[in-house]
Amino acid sequence: MCGIVGYVGPRLATPLLLEGLRRLEYRGYDSAGVSILANGRLDTRKAAGKISELEELLRNDGEPGGTCGIAHTRWATHGAPNTVNAHPHIDCAGEFAVVHNGIIENSATLRLKLESLGHAFRTETDTEVIAHLIEEAYDGSLEEAVRAALKQVEGTYGLAIVSSRDQGKIVAARRGSPLLLGIGQEGEYFVASDAAAVVAHTRRVVYLDDGELAVISPEGYTILALRGGPVTKEIMQVSWDLDAIEKSGHPHFMLKEIFEQPESLRNTMRGRLLEEEGTARLGGLNLTPEQLLSFDRIIITACGTSWHAGLIGEYMLEEHARIPVEVEYASEFRYRNPVVNEKTLVITISQSGETADTLAAVREAKRRGATVLGIVNVVGSTIAREAHGGVYLHAGPEVGVASTKAFTSQVAALTLFTLLLGRLRGHVSILQGREIVAALRRLPEQAEQVLQLNDRIRELAHTYKQNSNFLYLGRGYNFPAALEGALKLKEISYIHAEGLPAAEMKHGPIALIDENMPVVVIAPHDGVYSKIVSNIEEVKARGGRIIAVVTDGNGELRDRVDHIIPVPQTLDLLAPVLVTVPLQLLAYHIAVLRGCDVDQPRNLAKSVTVE
Repeated sequence: MCGIVGYVGPRLATPLLLEGLRRLEYRGYDSAGVSILANGRLDTRKAAGKISELEELLRNDGEPGGTCGIAHTRWATHGAPNTVNAHPHIDCAGEFAVVHNGIIENSATLRLKLESLGHAFRTETDTEVIAHLIEEAYDGSLEEAVRAALKQVEGTYGLAIVSSRDQGKIVAARRGSPLLLGIGQEGEYFVASDAAAVVAHTRRVVYLDDGELAVISPEGYTILALRGGPVTKEIMQVSWDLDAIEKSGHPHFMLKEIFEQPESLRNTMRGRLLEEEGTARLGGLNLTPEQLLSFDRIIITACGTSWHAGLIGEYMLEEHARIPVEVEYASEFRYRNPVVNEKTLVITISQSGETADTLAAVREAKRRGATVLGIVNVVGSTIAREAHGGVYLHAGPEVGVASTKAFTSQVAALTLFTLLLGRLRGHVSILQGREIVAALRRLPEQAEQVLQLNDRIRELAHTYKQNSNFLYLGRGYNFPAALEGALKLKEISYIHAEGLPAAEMKHGPIALIDENMPVVVIAPHDGVYSKIVSNIEEVKARGGRIIAVVTDGNGELRDRVDHIIPVPQTLDLLAPVLVTVPLQLLAYHIAVLRGCDVDQPRNLAKSVTVE
């Protein structure tokens, strides 16, 4: 979950590394640091807190002047987030510097071994053992010392290493944590954990796979198997440019990304809707119609917001494709001996395509003989490469830690897959298929209509910014939307919020309701509307404050609730997209009014690459 960037070339490294760190700060913002090869030695500077603290330190003390270096922004795992535990980490003599994303699972054992050999540790981190292992193994070649060190390491890592004993060179290695090389102008190369760090300078990248090691210098780069010889890799083109990761006049990335949803929905559906046939085209599945029809069940596995999208997918697929579906937390999937075989289709959902738990689920499902499809946003990500096929969201980079546009695009992608499978299995007629296609085509414009409620929702946020607890209620397709609305609020405002199936409220949580408990009820005019009206009456009878998300034009609830948020009418299966947008805005505005950092909420980071 940390951010790594390295540079070697003709330009001064420090400004480029700091620029790269700023692009990666969504991956971790507990502390930051740089190590630069300057005047024949390593100059390492570190600071606790956000990257601005490191920049202030360098302004006061002067920037190192070398043209080769590495940098890091941290999301803490081992050791408190302070200056001592900040990366880069160095060996005893200060001749090797390491930045690391991941977890070294046998670090305690390695530390004891190294201490017995006379190595002195300065930090509480697992990463520091790597610097000492390299120091112990060094015999004239940095890459061979890294190879020898990593043979002793258990766990996950994305690594970049520099050394004053092998100058003008960066060695990078990957196992379970994303890493790429950026191919810049002649004699200029980058290493990074995310393309965002390098896209200002190059859109040509090479993605490292697990078990690969790269050696980078002004003369070029070589990629080696960690336990073998050279590896040939394709140079890929990043499909987006720098503007996609700028705020473009918005005060926060999260608000920008909320407002990008009409366009991200269009991009997810572009070229995939077949109106005349009433179906969808998803060529990236790499499955024939016969293969799609051969599966007797589907497992959807994901984490967090993506898990909520998976729940909506379960409702869709069971209703319209009539196939059994289970939704699993990826973090639990591989540890509970799941029933998976060659007749099982496993769909994995991840915005980044690098989520460690979800990636582990992919590998476990493949090991058991299942076919695996990925629904991911980041082209070239590990899940995209390791799955048998899948669907790219094409939602564009999502920088805000709390996912917004990726979620609605995931629901749209699951709708496309449901439409395709429902038509193939004969449970969706051509007329029903055309109706779904038409509703999907209207969806971006309807999302734009919902976004026009922004000012009204900002005013509503003033009413509830001081509350300590919220309940979110939904039924059917909108139960997962309630979960997602509650998650957004707790992620960025630090208000306790709980999402529930509305009917379950009376089985315990109703005890919480009084005049101090705001209750957000998702109540579009759908197949379970009359039932949720009954739940609204139950809340009202106990003095709860009710915010109702309703179908535009519904005046029935106006006297029964405290606040109305209207959304356009759509099909039941697409309602979660439209009702989620105002819930995102409500969470955003409450968080801003409470003075929270909505783009970088405490204790969270964007790409969860540790278990």
